Amino acid sequence: MCGIVGFMNTEHLEENILDKMLTKIKHRGPDGQGKFTDGNGYLGHCRLSIIDMDNGNQPMFNNKKDIALVYNGEIYNYIALKEDLINKGHIFYTKCDSEVLIHGYEEYGYHLVEKLRGMFSFVIYDMKKKLFFGARDHFGIKPFYYCAQQGFIFASEAKAILEHPDYHKELDESLLPLYLKYNYIPLNKTLFKGIEKLEAGHYFIYQNNQMSIHSYFHLDLTNETTTQEEVQHIMKDSVKHHLLSDVEVGSFLSSGIDSSYIVALSKVNNTYTVGYDEKTYDEIHYAQNFCHQLHINNHHHIISKDEYFESVKKVVYYLDEPLGDPSAISLYHLAKLASQDVKVVLSGEGADEFFGGYNSYKTVTYDKIPFWIRNLIAKGVKILPNIKGKNFLIRHGTRIEEGYIGVNSVFDDYELKNVCIIPNKIKNKDISSSLLKGYEELDDLSKKQIIDIKLWLEKDIFLKGDRMSMANSLECRVPFSDIEVYHIARKLAPYQRVNNEQTKILLREAYHNDVDFADFNKKKLGFPVPLREWIKDEKIKKDILEAFDSHVAKKFFNTEYLKQLYDDHYCNRKDNYKKIWVIYIFILWYRIYFEVFN
Repeated sequence: MCGIVGFMNTEHLEENILDKMLTKIKHRGPDGQGKFTDGNGYLGHCRLSIIDMDNGNQPMFNNKKDIALVYNGEIYNYIALKEDLINKGHIFYTKCDSEVLIHGYEEYGYHLVEKLRGMFSFVIYDMKKKLFFGARDHFGIKPFYYCAQQGFIFASEAKAILEHPDYHKELDESLLPLYLKYNYIPLNKTLFKGIEKLEAGHYFIYQNNQMSIHSYFHLDLTNETTTQEEVQHIMKDSVKHHLLSDVEVGSFLSSGIDSSYIVALSKVNNTYTVGYDEKTYDEIHYAQNFCHQLHINNHHHIISKDEYFESVKKVVYYLDEPLGDPSAISLYHLAKLASQDVKVVLSGEGADEFFGGYNSYKTVTYDKIPFWIRNLIAKGVKILPNIKGKNFLIRHGTRIEEGYIGVNSVFDDYELKNVCIIPNKIKNKDISSSLLKGYEELDDLSKKQIIDIKLWLEKDIFLKGDRMSMANSLECRVPFSDIEVYHIARKLAPYQRVNNEQTKILLREAYHNDVDFADFNKKKLGFPVPLREWIKDEKIKKDILEAFDSHVAKKFFNTEYLKQLYDDHYCNRKDNYKKIWVIYIFILWYRIYFEVFN
């Protein structure tokens, strides 16, 4: 696990730029650092040693020294790929997975990406052809940022690109309304104008000052059927591959079946859990009991209110992008706890999206009403103020293509006009219909899953998972989000995913069969945060209201409306904590990236 940077064809071509870029992401790879340039292409790498501790330094080269690689991630099928390449005459000098990418490119060219099982982002520099070839994994577990406005600059984190003198920092304020609606940016763009993210399941070629992007993976839920045995088999296989490491592997553990299943199958020695003094939000007791049954260790930490808020600014900095997800701070402390013992952890992300785990996927009685009636009702309530049940009526009276946001929307269009000065030029429909192009024949459940995999999973869950773990020099692996697991999950019939009472139906059955002592109907909390009440604390109230009345707030928001949002929440008239938090985080982010580090 590592951090990568590089550039080509920029106005400034100095090797010391690599040093500045690498300094910004040194937390991703404290075990070593490497650079290479031939005066045309520039590559930098910082390493967190996981496999072949002594021989995996990068940039890595082929035998002729005319191809160089920088790479972030893990290739879980590298042993099988290596054997195939050796049989084809390739000579390997290390035991690390990185080297299969070098020889794989020599053997298969751009088709290399079609053979990979893992989480990855990489760039290969072909010196003869004077080109960069790079790719990002199927689901976007690992990040890849780039700027192709003047030459080509890339990095694992956007903050490294900010260090290049040819990138001139500017806010893309047109994306702010989208952030306020989704709690993240639901596009491959960022709020740093000109800095974009390579889409999951895509590769690029940069040559002759031109960049072309190509898809190598297409999501496709087939609605066939599969068996409990198939799910059990693939989960055991995935966990086995995700345990490949020359260092100890631990696991995060919450109270739900996703991480519990991973722990039970992996039989790691150490698990990690965080909780709070507020028992409603605490998962430690469950984790301890579960680990006691398996005779493994559980390390846990109670996050205090003060500790949580003292770390918010640090978390916002590490995230690169504003992310209005309060659990990112919890995850930071969880990763910090685990990093005291291990370099690698397993986590349960992806199970909900692949196997149908969200309550919004359930069928409801209201859906039996003819759609045209539900649609009329939805159109009628849209113009009303926020009344109880408004979002439910809109959600169940609108076609998925017409504006499904996902599992965690914040501001609706009506309220957005009141809160944000910047006009909202990109509609929900523009995003959802684009994501569902080619999926018109799928059922609504599958359409929701497609959108949630492409948006929520990639741009919220994996974003915070990568940044919070790497901020603590910790590699986080996600066995559920494996391409081979996906090939089984994509075949699930709707009734094997959800009904009107239960989610993840077939996965729960598989879990119950493999872990017979646990409650397979246990509802997870997922490291929740008691933020709803915490932001009423007088000290925190002061900080939030100061932010809401700041010069930053006045640039982008109706500050009187912000204060009203807070007052309504404080006085228990409305539950506005998500709205308050998403705005507060943006203000902190803007201060950090456009004022403190300007």
